[in-house]
Amino acid sequence: MITLTEENYIKAIYHLGSNGEKTVNTNAIAEVMQTKASSVTDMIKKLSEKNYADYKKYQGVTLTKEGRFVATNIIRKHRLWEVFLVEKLNFSWDEVHEVAEHLEHIKSEKLINQLDAFLEFPKYDPHGDPIPDKEGNFQHIEKITLAKAEVGSVYKCVGVDDTSSSFLKYLDSNKIALGTIITVKHKEPYDNSIKIEIESSEIVVSQNVAKNLYLKKV
Repeated sequence: MITLTEENYIKAIYHLGSNGEKTVNTNAIAEVMQTKASSVTDMIKKLSEKNYADYKKYQGVTLTKEGRFVATNIIRKHRLWEVFLVEKLNFSWDEVHEVAEHLEHIKSEKLINQLDAFLEFPKYDPHGDPIPDKEGNFQHIEKITLAKAEVGSVYKCVGVDDTSSSFLKYLDSNKIALGTIITVKHKEPYDNSIKIEIESSEIVVSQNVAKNLYLKKV
């Protein structure tokens, strides 16, 4: 039986290691988990014993096939719950992450499969991230950040990299959401700020905002 803490470690390794395929060092995991490197090493050894991870001393850790499946299953549950909270319980997109962090550890496979069906098998969560199916397969989307967008081109907002409440509230205050049509008007060489047009109104966003907003050309 896998524990909640083990699931959190597996998810952290998965994200840090580019979907669980690259080697991750213990210090990086310790920073994310807010614990000591020695505690990380102890946990990684436990995960290795359960065949969820492959640990090599002084080199780092990767996830096994079983570990990657656990990770994508956690992510699937998390993102499905976010969709449910937004679409059915009227949560805003800046409120759902913390609640979903708890709900993602529910073990009932039947519940999650029925939740998926109830929501009509959504492909993306409220932040634009793809939802894996029950086999762990993702539907990827071609996207770039606003920071890399071309001046004069028109794009649709398809996701965010920063899911913090403060960033999402900032986007809401500027009428930026998934599906918003954005025209790139000007890039300022001095500070890399970008002038964009939304619904006939122009605003200037910082480079920090631009690198956290995903777009798709329309």
